[in-house]
Amino acid sequence: MSSVYRSHSHLFGAIGAFGQLEPARAVVISSPMEYTVSYGAGAQAGPQALLDASVQVELYDETLDFIPAEYGLGTLAPLLFDRLSHTQALELTEHAVAEVLAHGQLPITIGGEHSLTPACVAAVQRHRNYAPLGILQFDAHGDLRDSYEDSPNSHACAMRRCLDIPGVSVAGAGIRSVSPEEIADIRAGKIVSTMLYAHDLQSGRANLAKAIDALPEQVYITVDVDCFDPAIMPSTGTPEPGGLDWYTVLDGIRYCMQHKKITGFDIVELAPVPGLHGPDFLCAKLLYRMFGMYIAFQEGIRK
Repeated sequence: MSSVYRSHSHLFGAIGAFGQLEPARAVVISSPMEYTVSYGAGAQAGPQALLDASVQVELYDETLDFIPAEYGLGTLAPLLFDRLSHTQALELTEHAVAEVLAHGQLPITIGGEHSLTPACVAAVQRHRNYAPLGILQFDAHGDLRDSYEDSPNSHACAMRRCLDIPGVSVAGAGIRSVSPEEIADIRAGKIVSTMLYAHDLQSGRANLAKAIDALPEQVYITVDVDCFDPAIMPSTGTPEPGGLDWYTVLDGIRYCMQHKKITGFDIVELAPVPGLHGPDFLCAKLLYRMFGMYIAFQEGIRK
């Protein structure tokens, strides 16, 4: 497979010299994957919408008190899935993540449907020789089906496919929709996954910090944007009422960044609505804030 390690003409945040690919601490990978969406369509337009919105993000982060972009945030040219099968698109995404890791950089993948996450995790795990890895999943859905609509690689199976990868464990936060099959498999011991329901997080019956503490030392973070309440994130294919707010998600990510070693992260399932810019900007700011936290807490800029 040919190299995909080349810079995008459209850098995240239009950050100029700070966006040079080779010296960057982290690299954004656009994976406009859309093969198994089961309700609203449009996820393939998510990466470009996020990049378009990113030019409006202020580079100074008021919560961290520095400019994360100065530490280098590169942007790969978008992956091209024309005439590729879903399996081939997943292989290409995995290849891109592997190339970023081979350059010693943090992979940040933007989608695209959630089915891309197992490809990202597979690359991370191969790079790490399959040491224990936790996944912190922010999501409205369990995504633990073994198959959905005749596809084992459906976006509804993303965490199940991650659990197929050696060394992986999962903690999901913000869950508010789970199928009977998923519950049956958990109760039968076929899969092991910690699920923190949104209503339990809101009431205090669930403790996100405790769930993060229980994960292995190294963690991959996946954010399906339907974890947010649709009042602030209507632009997604499978919205669910009663979601998480901006600060709850950021507090959980901050805690994870402060207490675990981060191996990569993704932001998926943005399905932009023409003329509705708020959700696109939310995703762009989320990516930049997560990158800033990575620099602050993983590289010792902040305590």
